[in-house]
Amino acid sequence: MSNKRLVSIGEALIDFIPSRKGCDFDDVDSFFPAVGGAPANVCAAFSKLGGSSVFLTQLGDDPFGHKIERVLDKAGIDTSHISFTGEANTALAFVSLAADGNRTFSFYRKPSADMLYTAEQVEKSAFEDLFALHFGSVSLGDFPMKDAHSRAIEYAREKGALVSFDPNLRFMLWDSKVALKKAVLEFIPKTDILKISDDELEFIADTGDIEKALPVLFGKGVKLVLYTCGKDGMSAFTGKARAVVSAPKVEAVDTTGAGDASIGSFLWKLNDFNIGIENIGDISEDMLREALEFSAVFCAISVQHKGAIPSYPTLEQVKQYKTK
Repeated sequence: MSNKRLVSIGEALIDFIPSRKGCDFDDVDSFFPAVGGAPANVCAAFSKLGGSSVFLTQLGDDPFGHKIERVLDKAGIDTSHISFTGEANTALAFVSLAADGNRTFSFYRKPSADMLYTAEQVEKSAFEDLFALHFGSVSLGDFPMKDAHSRAIEYAREKGALVSFDPNLRFMLWDSKVALKKAVLEFIPKTDILKISDDELEFIADTGDIEKALPVLFGKGVKLVLYTCGKDGMSAFTGKARAVVSAPKVEAVDTTGAGDASIGSFLWKLNDFNIGIENIGDISEDMLREALEFSAVFCAISVQHKGAIPSYPTLEQVKQYKTK
């Protein structure tokens, strides 16, 4: 097991989870707060499995911001590089859940503290002993945090680390789909590992067929594609190898953070295999399959509980589940 660290950059927020699912916002009686934000969730998944992770963001100097810091710290994440500001509040997201556990969001983020995080605030010391840098698209809009991402990628490349990107499309946060697509396509060529879901493929690759999309993605410099299909399982592809696994059959209570769980646990397994920039293109099919199976179990455990970070299992819980 490599002891190198995962650094994740981007938004952290409070997800307000509804007291019941299968209804619209109007019919929800109450919400409970859960710490979320995709990059933070990925760090939490990595750390709860025993890995070492660092999270880079800016939070509001308010009760929600300090709650996020405490929860991330408790999850084992290095929070020493998180900044606080009085210029904007911590981001909030109210969630409604359909009967099948799928979600819709209402965001309070105009602007939020994370959006104002600048490239100058990215501390190079966070990138020591780096395994990989991970980020999403929510923070790639026309505000300072986008430049912070570019600086983080620059530091990761200097360290010879992997760069992981989960577009994690949130259309309601963008003025236009054109702007979102432009940002995603700008950062894909800077990426080694691309996590993409079945409902995002058409928008990003102009085809809903993963087999047709792969040559395009590999042609942009991506070295590994993690393709997730919810309850239908997930696949992983490199230029030389591929593997497919089905998802364990469980009743989903809440899918919040499930995509983050998949990439976070998958990255942990790659680190466990000592995969780096120099050998990711040569990873074997057996390794890919083992990593996918591990990630599928991690996600299956997660979706049976409410919230994201609190639902993520430890390594021991994953092992116990696999032996059932």
